[in-house]
Amino acid sequence: MKKEILLEKNFTIIPGNFELAGRSSSDIKYVLKKIGIDQELIRRVCIACYEAEMNIVIYTYGGSIKLKVFSDEIIVIAQDSGPGIADIEVVLKDGYSTASNYVLSQGFGAGRGLSNIKRYADTFFINSIIGSGTKMELCFKISNI
Repeated sequence: MKKEILLEKNFTIIPGNFELAGRSSSDIKYVLKKIGIDQELIRRVCIACYEAEMNIVIYTYGGSIKLKVFSDEIIVIAQDSGPGIADIEVVLKDGYSTASNYVLSQGFGAGRGLSNIKRYADTFFINSIIGSGTKMELCFKISNI
């Protein structure tokens, strides 16, 4: 039996646009607050979404973040068209970064994005194809709706 989606939102992420970076995670925070999600869960979801959003802005040719809220869980799907990740195990290590000097000068690229996403999500799935892009699916369990 298919679960009923209580809320679904899609956000387009523009590559290289640091002025808009973080907007989708802020919008997600607003939406989750409005429907009464627990503040600690909102914090975890938004940290993971922000990290995914920044990775799309910094490293890809663009992408999207999809938010799906069910009665018992929140699913976030971050997908990009980009160069892909050759070795996922390596990039999941804290501190590993391939950020350019420009990105580092902007205060980003510390190499904690994917490890933070994995840390804050209850379940984390990542698939990447060289030359095609990366897709992450994050699940956060809800106990208060």
